Order: sequence, then structure tokens, then C-alpha cells
Amino acid sequence: MNFHFYSACCFLIIFSKVSTAIDTLSPSELLTDGMTLVSRNGRFELGFFTPGSSENRYLGIWYKNMPMQTVVWVANRRNPINNSTSMLKIESSGKILIQVQNTTVVWSTNSTARVQNLILQLLDSGNLVVKDGKDSNPENYIWQSFDYPSDTMLPEMKIGIDLRTGFHRRLTAWKNWDDPSPSDLTYGIELKRNPELVLKKGLEKYFRSGLWNGNGFSEAPNYRSNPIFDYDFIWNESEVYYVFSLKDKSVMYRLVLNQTQSQRQRYIWSPETQTWKLFAVQPDGNCDKYGLCGPNGNCADELPACQCLTGFRPKWFERWNSSDWSDGCIHSKPLNCQSGDGFIRIGRMKTPDSANSWVNKTINLKECRAKCLRNCSCMAFTNLFVTKGGSGCVMWFDDLLDIKYQSDGQDLYIRVSASEAEKKKMAKVKLAIILATVIVVLLGFLLLVYHLRRSRRKLKDEVEDNNLYDGEDEDENEDMDVAVFEFGTIAQATDSFSFMNKLGQGGFGPVYKGTLANGQDIAVKRLSKSSGQGPNEFKNEVKLIAKLQHRNLVRLLGCCIHGDERMLVYEYMPNGSLDKFIFDETRCTVLTWSKRFRIICGVARGLLYLHQDSRLRIIHRDLKASNVLLDSEMNPKISDFGMARTFGGDQIEANTNRVVGTYGYMAPEYAIDGLFSAKSAVFSFGILL
Repeated sequence: MNFHFYSACCFLIIFSKVSTAIDTLSPSELLTDGMTLVSRNGRFELGFFTPGSSENRYLGIWYKNMPMQTVVWVANRRNPINNSTSMLKIESSGKILIQVQNTTVVWSTNSTARVQNLILQLLDSGNLVVKDGKDSNPENYIWQSFDYPSDTMLPEMKIGIDLRTGFHRRLTAWKNWDDPSPSDLTYGIELKRNPELVLKKGLEKYFRSGLWNGNGFSEAPNYRSNPIFDYDFIWNESEVYYVFSLKDKSVMYRLVLNQTQSQRQRYIWSPETQTWKLFAVQPDGNCDKYGLCGPNGNCADELPACQCLTGFRPKWFERWNSSDWSDGCIHSKPLNCQSGDGFIRIGRMKTPDSANSWVNKTINLKECRAKCLRNCSCMAFTNLFVTKGGSGCVMWFDDLLDIKYQSDGQDLYIRVSASEAEKKKMAKVKLAIILATVIVVLLGFLLLVYHLRRSRRKLKDEVEDNNLYDGEDEDENEDMDVAVFEFGTIAQATDSFSFMNKLGQGGFGPVYKGTLANGQDIAVKRLSKSSGQGPNEFKNEVKLIAKLQHRNLVRLLGCCIHGDERMLVYEYMPNGSLDKFIFDETRCTVLTWSKRFRIICGVARGLLYLHQDSRLRIIHRDLKASNVLLDSEMNPKISDFGMARTFGGDQIEANTNRVVGTYGYMAPEYAIDGLFSAKSAVFSFGILL
């Protein structure tokens, strides 16, 4: 009997051997509740945990040594454990098991293997793998957690479909913070005709990425130029998947599904604040929501949000006018395929839902158009790829769904009746003739100006252009009747001048959107070293606009001077500058005659104030469409006073040898002789009009 007791003890000692490895577990080892595996780089940890206020236990992977536990993967999502007697082990066959009280299996894998050095290892990427301990080739992994993601996508993880087996890798959100079991919010690749990344709530689409165009998804091509990560989309005979990788491996970055807000959120870890900072989110705004404007409706971040595509009208006017856009739009004039239809190009668009589409990767745009024209069911076409001048073909059939305007979208060719296409063509011909005439006249005028200025330019620059401050901080802060912001305040408001906050680029330098601590939105103009403007224009704008108060002049909130940095802080104008509307064939439709008339009157009131009613008589010298900003209600505000000059009480005109501004908007006497006055500003207003 003693012999049998001794043998049993030896058996238990051998097979209950506790794992002593940091990141691996062998078939002869157990990982019990309270023990963990840690990746070699110390970034990830595997063990049993309890989420939120729940009392259940789960096996999961999380970021190690963080103030708040951030779980990235859960094994037994559907089978929680209600006690702490669970253990993890790997069998010699390659199967992973979670057992309770060493008997009941609550979770297992279906992996099998025949290798001598079988191990379970937590990699530096956060991937838990079953592999041969002497084989590091990822292609030979027997099983990996990256194939069965939870709610989080990590760098190097693939989201997609194995076309040979039909196996899907997709994210599924937690039900709530206390319950990691799968909810109805999913994110993955949908392949009905052409692959797209789709966020779903149950069976309903909630957001989609648009087609991959060779440079990015049509919904978010700007990610190509981000400083954090690179991404790629692979589509071949074997598989289709999306993957991203970090440019700097020391950065911690993740994509996670938020069930509460029904969003796909990207986070980056901030070592300074020891918190996760939100990097990007989708859907973001009404236009990101799937099919908001119904069939053949186009969404834009304006009011109203929905418009019918060119050549279309609302299906039901009464519902459409009451902001019920679900029925969408229909053709203004019936199509007649036999007698010949035409196409209208609409620029900067997110491509429609690909569910009813056809794709060819080899033919060009001309061949694509011919194919679409011959097929009476084809409603639109475009290039599949936008890189290297464009290639490939995508055609859409039936109604066009989930279209939106976006500044970096691609061209879309919409089928319309022959009469609609001819109307558009004639409008383009007229515009081309007008533009050609204007260009010829302008070139002749510029040549004349050049020769006249060359013969007359012998005087020195104006004294006022040479008698400005020397650039030292103390001297600059004096005589400034305006708030002075700390550099740190501006940096925090603009997220350290993040590219995601950049609104555009002007002659002064880049312009960023920011939000102050009190919630106020601001626009920050940052003087660029390569700018044609300099410290003189900077102080001139501060001194002038700080003394002006009018509803049609942009309000200067303050400035910032820090070392070589020069910044101007303005009230934020949600609709940007006027040129973004009047020179865009899609957005110009927003400017109805009543809105145009209101803008004209507003600019006129602003000029009257500058020339007659303000404390100082001011000549702007650079009035143009890009210097007229529009607030949320499309009210105009004159901006950019860097080139402006003041007049004395009886002074009506002045002369300068330094002609600044924009040719085409300048009065002839100013461009030729340097003579400027209120009349020259009114001339610029006339050109704008």
C-alpha cells in the first residue's frame, strides 16, 4: 500500500508542475488562477481576471503595468467561471483547455499538432500562439489568438476572410464593461461583390469604409499620411484582409469597438498623462451613418445634410423637405437607354455601397464607361484604383446607396438622361470659353503691369514697412490691446498641432482647429518660416483687427509669441472660406441666391465699416474669396488684415512701391502705380461680386 501511495505522490508532483517560464507554457505545466504569462517585452500579460463589477472570471490578455486594466482578448467570452479554481493547460495534441476544479472543461481550442517541442507562448505583439518551440515562422503556428479576436484589433492582426476555407476574422464588441460576452456590434470585411470594411449592429449596416482604391478606403484615405501607423489591404485568390503596423514599435496603439457609442475607436497611449488618447473615431457625424440620405442621396456636413445627386430630385418632396430622407431621390428625367443616355462627373465622393456592383481590375476608365453605357442597369462607374493616374473599373447597378461628399474623395460618373448630360456639357463649354477669355485678358494685363512697374519702380519701400518692431518678446507684448495666450495653452488646444486638427494652408502658414479648456472652438494661424508674410504683417494684423468690432469682421481672440513662434488666435468659422463653396461644382449648389445676396450685403457692410465707420480708416488691400470666412449660419466675415493700411482723418489715398495682394483682385491703379484707396478696395469687392 505504501508503494502505491508513493507512486501516486510522484505522479502528482510530476504532472502538477507549476510553470516557471515567463512567456511560455508546456504540456507538462499548468497556469492556475492568480498566475500569469508575460510577453518578453513586458507589454502584455495573460491570466484570469474579473471585468468591472462582475464576479465572474475569464482568461484574457491585457496591457501590463497600466493604471487601468485594458483587456485586448478574452478566451471564454461565452462561458464565464464563477470561482477561482480554474486552470489553463495545453495538451500534447496541441489543444488548449480551461478547466474548473481540474475536471470540467469550460473552453477549448480545436487545434491539433504533431511536434516534439510543443509550447503555448505569449508573443510581444499580444498574440497567444501554439507552436513548435524551435520554429518561429508565423506560417507554421498551430493556433493563434489573432485568428479569434474579441473587441480589439492590435498591430499585425489581420481582419478579413480566408477565401479557401471561408474562415472569417472579425471584431465583436463586449455587451458592456462588466460583460465581455459577444454583443450585436461587429466589425469586419464584407464580401458580397467587392470587399469593404463594415460596422454592423446585428444584421443592419451602421458604417462602411467604402472601396479600397489603392491608396486607402474611400471613406478614410487620409490615414495614408498619418505619423503613427502604416496599413495595407490584401485581396487575392487566397484571402482578403486589412492589417496595420506601427512605424514606431515603442508606441502602444489599438482599435476597439465601443458598444455603448456604436463606434470603431482608435486609441494611442500617452506616457505623459498615463491615459489612452482618442486618435480617430468612426462613424463620426451623421454623414458617416449608413444610408442616411436614402437611394441616390448625397450627404454633406452642412445644413441641410442631404441633397439629391445632380440629375435627380426627391422621390417625395414633402417628406424630403421635412428632413425625412429615407426614400431618397429619383431621376429628374426618365432614362432612355435605347436612344442614348449620358454621364455626369461628380467629384470628391465616397463610393456607393458595393453590394450591387461589378469590378474589373484591368480595364481603363474609357472602357469602363463604354461597358456601363451598354448595360442599361448600370447607374454609375469609376476607377477601382486612383493611384498612378487611375486604373480598373467599378460599375454600380440599381440605386446608389450611402454616398457622401468628402474633400479627399474620388470622381464618380453618374448615369443621367441625354438632355441632362447635354445641359451639363454646354455649361462646361460656356465656362471654358469664359475662363479662356479671362486668362488671355489677365495675361495681357499682367504683362503690361510687369513692364510698367519695371520702368517706374525706383522709389524706396514705404517708411511704415521698415519701421516695425524688432521681434523681441518684451517689446512685442507692449502696445498690444489683445489677449496673449501661453504657448502651452495653444499646443494643448490643438493637440500639439496634430495633423488631424489641420484646417488648411494659407499665405501666412498652416491653420489649425483647436478647443480651449472652456470648450470654445478656435482657429490658430501659425506663422511659417517659409511664408511670404513675416513679423511685420503679424504685428500689423494684431494692431489693426484688435481695435475693430463688427459682425462682418472676423474676431481676433488673441495672439501667441513664444521664441520664434508667432500665432494668431481667431474665432472658429465652421464653414471655412467662401472660395471652398463658389469654386466647387458640388458645394456651390448650397449657395442659393438668397444666401449669396446675404453674403454680398455682409461683405459690403464690413467694407463700409472699415472705410467710414470705424475709429481707423482701413484699406484691406487683399480682399478676395479666400479671405471671406463663413460662420455656422453662412454669415460672411472679412479676415486677414496682414496687408491692410490705415489712413488719417482727411487722407483719401496713398502710394506705395511695395504692391502686395492678389493679382486679379487688384485695381489697375494699385497694380500699376501702387496707388491704393477705398476705391481700390471697392474694385476688389466688385471682382469678388
